[in-house]
Amino acid sequence: MRRLEGKVAIVTASTQGIGFAIAERLGLEGAAVVVSSRKQNNVDEAVEKLRSKGIEVIGAVCHVSNPQHRKDLVEKTVQKYGRIDIVVSNAAANPSVDGILYTKESTLDKLWDINVKSSILILQAAASYLQKGSSVILISSIAGYHPQASMAMYGVTKTALLGLTKALASEMSPDTRVNCIAPGFVPTHFANFITNNDAMRKTIEDQTLLKRLGTTEDMASVAAFLASDDSSYITGETLVVAGGMPSRL
Repeated sequence: MRRLEGKVAIVTASTQGIGFAIAERLGLEGAAVVVSSRKQNNVDEAVEKLRSKGIEVIGAVCHVSNPQHRKDLVEKTVQKYGRIDIVVSNAAANPSVDGILYTKESTLDKLWDINVKSSILILQAAASYLQKGSSVILISSIAGYHPQASMAMYGVTKTALLGLTKALASEMSPDTRVNCIAPGFVPTHFANFITNNDAMRKTIEDQTLLKRLGTTEDMASVAAFLASDDSSYITGETLVVAGGMPSRL
């Protein structure tokens, strides 16, 4: 399908894992894609991989906590393509496995800055360039519904994105739709401390109705749906993509 022909998409933290899969799927559906991450060599490698598949793509170094990087990401996109139609805010960090009451203030600040505040600031920078009918997608987590002890504060920041989705959908309507994806456990570099543990992996698989972990492609297909006109009457919603793991009624 080429549902996104002529669209321009920014995807943060998109040189590996879920972010890269989303960028690839949007590109294969016709969008021009702007990928980014903290390291230039990762950006260059991702751009090369995507171009080898016939995708129109450029890249930029962007640490989402860096104001100049955010500004450069948006400006480079607009200078190249003249518009923005899709923003996928995927950047996240989980620098601690400490309980909330034992988490250092500096760690709390990092979690808030990257997992929540960066989404707001990216959109502040991009908002004036978003086209009528544009789509914003925030990436939360199943942990936002049930924060686990080993990633409790991370889960709390992902819970915040559920509320942010609702608030932004109201504020940015009717011209821009804002939705959220809450992935289950996906074997990526970000989650390998969990998914590489055989016993833990088996426990997670048993908690899903489909008896398997998710894939990056599972998340990318939902992102493409939310970015496309196929979801033109959906806004303010979070789609849980977790194989039937418990989330909500």
